[in-house]
Amino acid sequence: MAAVLQGVRVLDLSWGIAGPMATMLLTDHGAQVTRIEPPGGDPFRGQLGYHVWQRGKRSAILDLKAAADLATFKALVTQADILVESFTPGVTQRLGIDYATLSQLNPRLIYLSITAYGRDNPHSQRPGYDALVAARTGLQWEQRGWPEGAINHMAGVADPFAELEIPWEWLQGPAREGPVFTASAWPSLGACFAATTAVSAALRAREVTGRGQWVETSLLQGAMACASGVWQRAQKIDAPMFNSWILGSRSPKGHFQCADRRWIHNWVPNPRFLLTAAAGDTINSDPDLKAKNDPDRFGTGPEELLVMAHYQPLLADAVRKFPAAQWVDAAATAGMTIQDVRTPEEALTDPLFIDDGCVTELRDRELGPIRQVGITYRLERSPGVVGAPAAPAGEHTQEVRAEAAALGTAPAGGAAPATGAAAGTAAGGTLAAPLAGITVLDLGLAIAGPYGTQILSDLGARVIKINALYDTYWHSNHIAYMANRGKESIALDLKDPRAMKILLQLVERADVVQHNMRYEAAERLRIDYASLKELNPRLVYCHTRGFETGPRESLPGNDQTGACLTGVQYEDGGMSDGGKPLWSLTSLGDTGNGFLSAIAIIQALYQRERTGFGQFCETSIVNAHLLNSSYAVARPDGRGFERPRIDGDQLGFDATHRLYQTREGWLCVVLATQQQWLRFCAAVGLEELPRDPRFADSAARWRNRAALAALIEPKLLERSAAQWFAVLDAAQVPCEISDPQFSRRLHDDPVMKQRGWVASYPHPMVGRIDQVGLLFDFSDTPGRVQGAPLVVGQHSRAILAELGYPPQEIDTLCQDCVLAWSPGEGHRKVRSPWQPQAAAPPAVATTNTQDQA
Repeated sequence: MAAVLQGVRVLDLSWGIAGPMATMLLTDHGAQVTRIEPPGGDPFRGQLGYHVWQRGKRSAILDLKAAADLATFKALVTQADILVESFTPGVTQRLGIDYATLSQLNPRLIYLSITAYGRDNPHSQRPGYDALVAARTGLQWEQRGWPEGAINHMAGVADPFAELEIPWEWLQGPAREGPVFTASAWPSLGACFAATTAVSAALRAREVTGRGQWVETSLLQGAMACASGVWQRAQKIDAPMFNSWILGSRSPKGHFQCADRRWIHNWVPNPRFLLTAAAGDTINSDPDLKAKNDPDRFGTGPEELLVMAHYQPLLADAVRKFPAAQWVDAAATAGMTIQDVRTPEEALTDPLFIDDGCVTELRDRELGPIRQVGITYRLERSPGVVGAPAAPAGEHTQEVRAEAAALGTAPAGGAAPATGAAAGTAAGGTLAAPLAGITVLDLGLAIAGPYGTQILSDLGARVIKINALYDTYWHSNHIAYMANRGKESIALDLKDPRAMKILLQLVERADVVQHNMRYEAAERLRIDYASLKELNPRLVYCHTRGFETGPRESLPGNDQTGACLTGVQYEDGGMSDGGKPLWSLTSLGDTGNGFLSAIAIIQALYQRERTGFGQFCETSIVNAHLLNSSYAVARPDGRGFERPRIDGDQLGFDATHRLYQTREGWLCVVLATQQQWLRFCAAVGLEELPRDPRFADSAARWRNRAALAALIEPKLLERSAAQWFAVLDAAQVPCEISDPQFSRRLHDDPVMKQRGWVASYPHPMVGRIDQVGLLFDFSDTPGRVQGAPLVVGQHSRAILAELGYPPQEIDTLCQDCVLAWSPGEGHRKVRSPWQPQAAAPPAVATTNTQDQA
């Protein structure tokens, strides 16, 4: 079959990270992407990640300030399907390439803007460097969380265990207070995922309406995607089973150093397994040590911090007895979630990744053979193909000019006749939202599955969550709330034939089935793709995993194990400079998997509109994390290349791109150009530094970064962050105060409310709850948050009635194999098979794959 995006023409004017990554995903799946670079080339071309993100694209240099080149560009626009730009708001209008102008030339054009903060708000003109967005939004404070935990912090509640002494060595991050700088460009990564999702949805919408539209996202919304778990504000945080220790800075996160000084991550830490496995002279990997049979494992309540404080030194001593590889092997046998913390270069030489195709090898024109992230989601009918290595700037200029000349000058008063995908169909339908009319069945678990279907809900799909009868425990936890809003819930015991019949009736009516249970469990239940497509040949079926295909495929996996295997934890912890692994609380592993599943599903729906066929699609958490660490490449033998790395104290990349402590508060600076460096030195009173040969240019400053930081640090301690910000901002030096209060203002911001970027609704268990809202904006088919997080069984009766069941039969089913919840009932008490029968609180299932059969 043709690639899903074959015939789709993309003009890429974006710079930085988010836009180039998004268009890489489009070209990996068949789109023709033409980069339009300015004279002199893209100023961000020097970053190592461009050898990855610009693959498979053409490069043409056009001066859009020159009339002839502008006419050439507009001629290309008449035949384009998608335009991607990342200019500061207002620039495209000045250049005459704004959406209003170009949509007159091509009404089917999908115009994607990726800005720093969006249009028409108090942040819109702020500089869009990732570190500065992370500072301004307070994302740097969320990397390891707050002592009191995320839910308490957002509610303004103090740490209930402030008197408990927790040694720094037990915890994530450096042994200091304050914000944390990460290697992962989380705002841009979130924006990349959101942009690719949104532009795919706009393509599907165009198949129905025949119209293009303006699609927007931002690094701000990317940061909000990252923080969707930690930026929830609830009215009743003491609701049963709602609050937890998980997103707090004072709780150990299951990192342990082994006998060979390598680190492993065991999430959720399991005392029985670790202590029993290490009791002898060799590791005992008895499979009976699985967590679901362990009544003593950690629960989720905040008070579990006291239990963890007791166990942490015991667990650390136990793990230290054996090397990391033995722990990983034992965990695989026992079904535990443990992986070792690797560098990105180690990940890129993993033969299992290469066999799967999530890592690939290209012969780069500058670097030679290099390993890099491969295909990150697959469609059965369009598995994706990595294109040619990144082209030199302007290599295709004459080819592109010739194409434009053949099209002729763009007409002043209307659109030129389109060809290819841009021509499309007559369409002319209407849509209230990009996925309006689509029904999705969500059989997903934990976060990695359900987050993807929540995105589909925000895009207008009807999402029906197929819950188990015992799911109330998990859905009472605040972490589940972040991935299950806007859905209907029917709770079924799928071991009962009557409940299975209900599910299959829903499948017959559905457009999409999505899940992340082990696939062999789906096969045993006969809800695998081969079985369900017999009922519904137009079905789009998406399965996601923790790992790549191959030997690790059926292991339990989660965000943490994926971040270990792909180098994310290594880099974010500054481990090359002596730091410890860091699992960011704003990570895009589970949620990145969710985004990739949503992208695959939407593109499969787009292809179904054109062909009539459904299909199978798949992705994984490690795929998402390989994208997150795709700024790194490696030679085939595992040797890396020079690239920025953060320091062990997690302050930044170097003296000109980092956090500084001031007399009061923290300031983040990014001095990306020589002019910015000179203005900084003049503004802070260090005029002598540019004359010092150690700091004369960017290369010298990099070589002498420690000495330079030592000179800047005491100077910035002379004033507060607010005072320095006023001075530096007036001098046009890119900087931001690292703001610890942004999240607490977020849900009361009138602009955020008006845009729908935050959402608020009453919930029967926790009262009013405020959450991160829409991550993208559409001019023609706007998304919409469809409601509060679900209550298990909330819609069971209504769905059964819709299927035609009479009231008496519904009553019988609800007594036997269906759980139905009604307002005023509170939570129904159905014990989970994972839930300990002892008094100790049970643990939340946070793995990507659990066996339901």
